[in-house]
Amino acid sequence: MATLAQWIEGARPRTLPNAVAPIIVGSGAAYGVDGFVLWRALAALGIALLLILGVNYANDYSDGIRGTDTVRTGPLRLVGSGAAKPRQVLFAAVGCLALGGLGGAVVTLLTQQWWLIPFGLFCIAGAWFYTGSKRPYGYAGFGELAVFVFFGLIATLGTVYLQAERISGIDIGCAVAVGCFSSAVLVANNLRDIETDANVGKRTLAVLLGARDTRFLYAALVTIPFFITTLIGLRNSAALAGFVAILLVILPIRIVLRGGTGRALVGVLRDTGLALLVWSVATGVALALG
Repeated sequence: MATLAQWIEGARPRTLPNAVAPIIVGSGAAYGVDGFVLWRALAALGIALLLILGVNYANDYSDGIRGTDTVRTGPLRLVGSGAAKPRQVLFAAVGCLALGGLGGAVVTLLTQQWWLIPFGLFCIAGAWFYTGSKRPYGYAGFGELAVFVFFGLIATLGTVYLQAERISGIDIGCAVAVGCFSSAVLVANNLRDIETDANVGKRTLAVLLGARDTRFLYAALVTIPFFITTLIGLRNSAALAGFVAILLVILPIRIVLRGGTGRALVGVLRDTGLALLVWSVATGVALALG
């Protein structure tokens, strides 16, 4: 039976900034237009965390029963390593997704924002079918696009609209930036696993592009948010504080472009998630003050 520490590692804590960051920057944007509502922001955060835990455990389960995670370089996988039985991980995945859906239903009833229902169902379906079903889209090169949509556009803009009931061009820019950072986290993960994924028939975007082009894609994705910071800074100079996050991506870009593999890319994944979080805090605070 898996220990608590193994369950925590299996939850992939390095990916949690993907769920936290859009809520931070979205709430900052809502505060800046006098639309911030604390309980709605906290509800969005709780739901986002439940959904990312659900998708991580669902990915662990689906990849584990397929044998995809039998040989890997990265952190522990519960099913693939044999630390937990498949049905236990499946129960954890379904439980997290169900709790996230229940939370969304409660928020919908309290706010009367009925658009949350189709968006919530879409997010839950996206979480499961990433690696679940006979033809998972994560095995067809669409993982990064899904992350961009779910953890960038939907999570960020949904947080803003849930509170302020309006969306601006700056909000869209922030959503794109968060989506790029989030996608870069997955690119780093898939670049690390490119050989093992190819061997088991998992055709991620990294497998389809090849290592060389995947490395350039990573560099582009972590650079785009700073161009967006410059544009936002033309309207709100405080948002230029987002450039502090550039210090956290210099080393990862060097590692990736210089051909880093294996364990080196585990550190890239961690630092990219941290850069996403720092950028979101700095930008969120700037939008709130602005």
